[in-house]
Amino acid sequence: MAGMKSPNASPTFHSHPASAPLWSGRGLVLAGIILSAFNLRTAVTSLTPLLDQLGDLFGFGATMTGVFGMLPTAAFAAFGALTPAIAHRIGLERTALLAMLLALLGLLLRSFAGGTVALLAASLTALAGMGIGNIVLPPLVKRYFADRVGTVSTLYITVLQAGTILPALLAVPVMAAMGWRISLGMWSLIAAAAVLPWLAVLWRERRHDSALAQLHDQAVTPGDEAPELTAPPGRGRTWRSPIAWGMALMFGMTSLITYSMFTWLPKLLIESGGTQALGGAMVALFSTFGLISSLTMPALAVRMRNPYRVVVVCAGFYLAAFAGLLWAPTTLPALWVALLGLGPSTFPLALTMINLRTRTPAGSASLSGFMQGVGYSLSCVGPVAFGLLHEHSHGWYWPFAFLCLCIVVLLIGGYLACKPRYLEDTW
Repeated sequence: MAGMKSPNASPTFHSHPASAPLWSGRGLVLAGIILSAFNLRTAVTSLTPLLDQLGDLFGFGATMTGVFGMLPTAAFAAFGALTPAIAHRIGLERTALLAMLLALLGLLLRSFAGGTVALLAASLTALAGMGIGNIVLPPLVKRYFADRVGTVSTLYITVLQAGTILPALLAVPVMAAMGWRISLGMWSLIAAAAVLPWLAVLWRERRHDSALAQLHDQAVTPGDEAPELTAPPGRGRTWRSPIAWGMALMFGMTSLITYSMFTWLPKLLIESGGTQALGGAMVALFSTFGLISSLTMPALAVRMRNPYRVVVVCAGFYLAAFAGLLWAPTTLPALWVALLGLGPSTFPLALTMINLRTRTPAGSASLSGFMQGVGYSLSCVGPVAFGLLHEHSHGWYWPFAFLCLCIVVLLIGGYLACKPRYLEDTW
């Protein structure tokens, strides 16, 4: 879900009435969107369950483990900011192809890494592609499925979560059976599969006689291949809005805690006497609850005038999970991780509130860009700070104390974001 931006305009959809089947004339784009969505998190959760063993193999410690945990949010922030300029120049479809080619290259190169630097560079390459994919998929949905935005968005978000869960679940068993190189590299096959539909889409659009070509031509404007990603009016004023800062803090702290746990949960359980398989399974369980909240939270949020109580409940889930993981990590690990997985319900809440706290498409796009740019930048601190505190204290009390401070910031951000008012009224 991370990386969903609200484009500031949606082209008129002429070729398919509201009752048209999803596959009617646009099946290749749907296949490209779904396969690409699966690849948007595989580089993250296929690696984190193996970091402890890879650290022993390549000789890196807690600080470098934190750097690996920081890479996803850093790449999502940096390449998310670069993506609109790329898409304006080469188009949404070619940008989607570029995203999957980078993901393919990075995932493949990771399996050949001979040291820490090579593993880091390959991971960054894969995450660059995934950061671009985060931004380019939502406007592709708007362009080709304007009559089915809700259906296709739900479908690709569900597949994205599946691509988060399965790598974590399979990482350790595949490593035990076939080695870590196969465990990391096998996900490049799905990235390769995601390349094929985009190649076919571009080939068909070049013919200028297909339904895809018509939809493409209706959407683009002279000199701009991605008008959906045009910077909206008022964007420069967004940074002065308490709503924007509240959303950025809520989004950023949720991402910070999430990626800290993706990175460090397996090591915490292993140091407490658990197995690597348990660590991978718990990361998968953590991701599964993210899927549940992604499917339920939007419907709940739209029914609440002020959803701050949801933020408070999520903070309570976090605190209960932290207490269990700190004092009894291997007693009831599934319970603690289930509670931990309910905490990031503030993530789909923030994405839903982009439209609930704005009056116009331009406002939605401006708020989305600010929230994710600032939020992902803030969240980069999490995995590194968590690891440094663990390394210097030789325990988990100070790392969890740091996350508790982040919960305080989350509550402050949630209070500012959830007050019933609109971004445009604060400009």
